[in-house]
Amino acid sequence: MPPKDRDPQPTGAPNAANGVPGFAVRDLATAILDDFLTRSLALDETVERLMDSDKARALDDRDRSLVRAITASAIRRLGTIAKALDHRIEKGLPKNSGKLEAILVGGVAQILFLDVPDHAAVDLSVRLVQADPDAKRYTALANAVLRRIVRERDLILAQSDALKTDTPEWLAKRWIKTYGAETDHKIAEAFRAEPAVDLTVKSDPAFWAERLNASRLSTGSLRLKDRTPIRLLPGYEEGAFWVQDAAAALPVLLLNPQKHEKLADLCAAPGGKTAQLALSGAQVTAVDRSEKRLQRLTTNLARLGLHAETVTADATQWAGGPFDALLLDAPCTATGTLRRHPDVGWIKGEEDLAKLTRLQARLIDHAASLLRPGGRMIYCTCSLEAEEGEDQIRSALKRSSNWRLSPFGPEDQARLGPELADAFTPEGFLRTLPFMLPHDDPRLAGLDGFFAARLERV
Repeated sequence: MPPKDRDPQPTGAPNAANGVPGFAVRDLATAILDDFLTRSLALDETVERLMDSDKARALDDRDRSLVRAITASAIRRLGTIAKALDHRIEKGLPKNSGKLEAILVGGVAQILFLDVPDHAAVDLSVRLVQADPDAKRYTALANAVLRRIVRERDLILAQSDALKTDTPEWLAKRWIKTYGAETDHKIAEAFRAEPAVDLTVKSDPAFWAERLNASRLSTGSLRLKDRTPIRLLPGYEEGAFWVQDAAAALPVLLLNPQKHEKLADLCAAPGGKTAQLALSGAQVTAVDRSEKRLQRLTTNLARLGLHAETVTADATQWAGGPFDALLLDAPCTATGTLRRHPDVGWIKGEEDLAKLTRLQARLIDHAASLLRPGGRMIYCTCSLEAEEGEDQIRSALKRSSNWRLSPFGPEDQARLGPELADAFTPEGFLRTLPFMLPHDDPRLAGLDGFFAARLERV
């Protein structure tokens, strides 16, 4: 059930059911899923927009977390959910049925994958159907289908396959070619698990690990064991930490910024890596083409008590420097982030990959003009695609005499710790895969798929 193009349906909770506990949460989740299914809109963008509505602002942090859990679980296991619905709706989903599809997808996600009582998942979904002018004539259908899914839950889950069912076909084919069938299946399985929240702390990770009930990773990141909303955690308001996937924190560790160095973070927003750079004591310039995203970056740095100069500019043309070091976290397909952004595989495709690889090449070529001779750059992407990683760097080295590869070695491996020893390649690159950092609890395992390479300005 990949996203389909059709006219968007209006959003917003119907007044008739506003007082029913849990209804507002499901209504908001339905609106988000409807935008994804009908308009192929990115999950984070839709969540940000709809969470700013009056009805969303009335929800507390735990309700907001449940909205995110429903939508993310639904999209993460969309293939399984689509198959379950297709096999139980004989003639397929009726046309011109409002938000029926989004309601059912969200309802099935709750039944199969969330700790929500079956009766609540079914009842609230049926109420949503009843409240939708275009869907309400299918109330009996929705009730029957959802109750059947409750009864047949074990069969549905037994027939679900991470690679064949829940991985978009274009990615499954690519990953088999790149990594082989066995690794491909391990990647797909890792992407189906709900990830825990990772934090980067400003100081004293041992103290904060105990205070926040978190585990310490060898990379220095903390991984929360509980599902407490971030804003409710002790230390949040004081700026003791920020949310950052463990893999996303690695490029700065590999750059190894030094105090008083002059550094630039290209394509900097949302700013997690900028914060790491600023924490090192370096003189940091954050560059991004989006003024709005830079404003958010500045706000985040203010909460953390950190500072960086910000520049709104196109990093393929900006004339700055010369810098001692650069961090280039280039725009990419983000296929390594499906644990946290499961919509990526459904809303992007081969055509996006082609456009982005061209942009990455321009960014790399221009970045050489921003560095002093002997300066270093970490190029990284949160992508599993070789075209955006290994192949991109090989092409850059062939294309330009301004760069030479500075392979990662034992010192770099020591900075990341033994848990990620397998992430370093014989060629001197870093390639994390989502099934690394294993744990008995799948939620506490894994990290984003990331690529990083270090280049030196000749």
